[in-house]
Amino acid sequence: MINPSVLLAFVPAALALNVAPGPDSLYTLKRSVSDGRTAGVAAAAGTSTGCLVHTTAAVLGLSAVLKASALAFTAVKTVGAAYLVYLGIRTFRNREEFEITPETTSQTHGESYRQAFTINVLNPKVAVFFLAFLPQFVQPSGSFAVQIFTLGVLFGTLGFCYQSILAVFSSRARRAITERKRIRDALRYVSASVLVGFGVKLALEERPGV
Repeated sequence: MINPSVLLAFVPAALALNVAPGPDSLYTLKRSVSDGRTAGVAAAAGTSTGCLVHTTAAVLGLSAVLKASALAFTAVKTVGAAYLVYLGIRTFRNREEFEITPETTSQTHGESYRQAFTINVLNPKVAVFFLAFLPQFVQPSGSFAVQIFTLGVLFGTLGFCYQSILAVFSSRARRAITERKRIRDALRYVSASVLVGFGVKLALEERPGV
C-alpha cells in the first residue's frame, strides 16, 4: 500500500503534468472536434494505455536503457518525431479533416485509439520522464515494482479523466466551431502546424543528462 501522504503529494503533481499541453492532449482535442466525443475519449484511452507501457518499461528497467544509451534514445526519438510530422502533413492535406457529415467520420474510433497510443509510446521523453518522476514517490519500505506500477496506473488514470473531460467539452462546441469553412481550414492549419512543430521539437531534443 502507498502511504496517503505520498498520494497527497503525487496526485496534484500528476494532474499538473497531465494538464500541461502536449501532443497527446492536442491529438485528443483534434479528434474530438473532428469526429466527436467518443473519438476523443478513444484517443484519451490510447494515451492512457501508452502510459501503462511506459510504466511497465520503467518497472522492467527498459526506460533506463533509453536514458543511458544515446543510440536507443535517438532511434526511438527519430521514429516518434517522424510519426508526428507524418500526422501533421496528413492533417494538412486532408481537406475534410474537420468537416462534419451525418453519415461518416474521418476516422474510426479504433484508429483514434491506435494513433494516440502510438504517439505516446514512440515519445522517449515520456519513457525517461516516468523513470525520473515515479521513483520520487517510492517508499523504501515497500516493493519498488508494485509502487512504481501503482503510481503509473494512477498517472494514466488521471490523464484519461482529464483528456476525457477535454473531449466532452470540445465535442460540444464542434458544430459551432466547424460549420464554417474558414474556421475548419484554420483548425486544420493550426493542428497540422502544431503536430509538425511537436515532431520537430522532439527531433531536436537532446538525451537527458547530455
